[in-house]
Amino acid sequence: MATLVTYFSAEGTTAKVAKEFAEKIGADIFEIVPQEPYTKADIRYMNPLARCNREQMGGKDVPVSGKIENFDNYDEIYIGFPIWYGQAPRVVHTFAQGYDGTGKTVHAFATSGGSGIGKTAEKLSPSLKGATSVDAKLIHSASEL
Repeated sequence: MATLVTYFSAEGTTAKVAKEFAEKIGADIFEIVPQEPYTKADIRYMNPLARCNREQMGGKDVPVSGKIENFDNYDEIYIGFPIWYGQAPRVVHTFAQGYDGTGKTVHAFATSGGSGIGKTAEKLSPSLKGATSVDAKLIHSASEL
């Protein structure tokens, strides 16, 4: 079986860590891209009306572009993202809901400028139906994974 590193990156921080980590462990990589890309204004969390806030507070599905071929071939999945409101952005939940996690071990890793990991694993688990385990940790570099 194989390992997959997936990631959503709003400003490039998570992308850098995910790419470095995937290369280090020889994993395949997939970028989670929303169908409607985020603008700078969309992710300005200090604005209560910003798209990121509306999505998080409303628990909205955020359609994802692209699909992972042969997802069944992976037994270990890493999912990286920035922390939004103490959890994964909604686009990550929508992405995860699109696959059957049965028998897979999932490791979530989050980058953050100041937020903690919160209850990320517990909140992401329902979107990863069937996963044998889901854990999450806050990191600042690929060496921490």
